[in-house]
Amino acid sequence: MPTTAPEVTEVLVVGAGQAGVAMSEHLSAQGVAHIVVERHRIAERWRSERWDSLVANGPAWHDRFPGLEFDDLDQDAFAPKERVAAYFETYARMIDAPIRCGVEVQSVQKLPHAAGFQVQTSDGSIRARYIVAATGAFQVPAIPPIVPERAGLTQLHSASYRNPQQLPDGGVLVVGAGSSGVQIANELRQAGRQVTLAVGPHDRPPQRYRNRSFVWWLGVLGKWDAATPAEGAEHVTIAVSGADGGRTIDFRNLAADGITLVGRANAYEDGVMRFGTDLATNIRGGDENYLALLDEADAYIERMGLDLPEEPTARELGPDPACVTDPILELDLAAAGITSIVWATGFRADYSWLQVDAFDELGRPVHQRGVSREPGVYFLGLPWQSRRGSSFIWGVWHDAKYLADQIAIQQSYRAYAPSAELLARA
Repeated sequence: MPTTAPEVTEVLVVGAGQAGVAMSEHLSAQGVAHIVVERHRIAERWRSERWDSLVANGPAWHDRFPGLEFDDLDQDAFAPKERVAAYFETYARMIDAPIRCGVEVQSVQKLPHAAGFQVQTSDGSIRARYIVAATGAFQVPAIPPIVPERAGLTQLHSASYRNPQQLPDGGVLVVGAGSSGVQIANELRQAGRQVTLAVGPHDRPPQRYRNRSFVWWLGVLGKWDAATPAEGAEHVTIAVSGADGGRTIDFRNLAADGITLVGRANAYEDGVMRFGTDLATNIRGGDENYLALLDEADAYIERMGLDLPEEPTARELGPDPACVTDPILELDLAAAGITSIVWATGFRADYSWLQVDAFDELGRPVHQRGVSREPGVYFLGLPWQSRRGSSFIWGVWHDAKYLADQIAIQQSYRAYAPSAELLARA
């Protein structure tokens, strides 16, 4: 039987979340032919890999693309996850993005002795000159190998958590002090569960300060555009929440609501979980980050002569709860009534399908602002890809524009041909 010839396109974009949709918009603006493939639905992670009550952590006026507003929400409201997914579907239709859902990329390989790549998908072969890996930063849930499956506990990652009713009766240990861990722990406590929260290093900006959102402050203070993180900051989580209309996270308040705070979960043996001695240090580090931002905000207001209401109570930090001053370092989970663990411990990348020379020895992309060391391969949606805001909705839109520009530049080089006069002199 004759072999079916592969489909040919200039650019293949892998992934139709916020990164893939943004990339399609900018490629179209450049007149670059492309296809976007998505193994599930547009913005699938917002639909099926988040808990039921999740809302965006930034207000609707900020957490969006420039070309479309959330027309059914107050600009300072926090969009529910279903509304965010619908937003990207609407946006894709608005820009007429050539997205094919239900198509999984199985492998991408460099063409031998030629420019471009051979792509095997669940829907056949595609040949593309350029590949954009727009699968983002949150691909495979990462659970540290601490508690074995045989321990008899229900263990799930925050990507699989949906609601309190999903878990068996009993107490819950939530591991992780970022936005996911804090919000899940609070929801479980409000549902009447006994909750223990393992708190690691974190930043905790004010959700609002002096009548402005934290996203506004990070913008006017230039923090979204920070080009490189401070040493070690790549691994520091941000504790902020859009739940219940938006709230500033203070772990003392969580403790006052009945959540038991512990340090980082370090080890498990014979039913006993051991925690680090770092709880008070982590709380203080979060406080320092919080107060430093307030200081910068106050200085900005004075420098710019803004008429924004003072908020002296924002600096009032209550006393440390007993679980901080006398920390729990070991906990017999069964004796404490804990039957479940929710691991809010982040994600790892999986580019096993992208079989090109674009990664370091740990499998991390080697790139400059998303431009890979493998000619023709680009990455989009990575943390700190070009700035602090790169993995956020608005940030990925700007990074996509840069990559589309780079692809158009490469096309212009390919289109070059020496003039007849130059050839005659050769």
